[in-house]
Amino acid sequence: MTDDAPVRIAEADGRHAVLAFSGTLDAPALGVLEELLLDPRLREPGAWTLEMSGLEHIDLACAYALLRTVTRAPEPVTLTVQGARPAVHRTLRQAGLDTVAAFTA
Repeated sequence: MTDDAPVRIAEADGRHAVLAFSGTLDAPALGVLEELLLDPRLREPGAWTLEMSGLEHIDLACAYALLRTVTRAPEPVTLTVQGARPAVHRTLRQAGLDTVAAFTA
């Protein structure tokens, strides 16, 4: 995983994880996203913050990957989406992420 990847784990401890997004998250980046979502550091935390203020675009495939990960987690995950631009928020909502996440400015 490179420093210019569109998503990275900014912090993770046993209770909370922050995933930072930037640039464009689309089909070419789907593999990077799916690999990151399997990272062992994300197994323990019961609360995730998706910091999306730097994300300019997300496609539906990537939004669905986020939704699948959260809804299939063995333990419930509290999800907060922070700083999503209107177009990103719209795509996340189209994928159904608004049913499992709180959105903050």
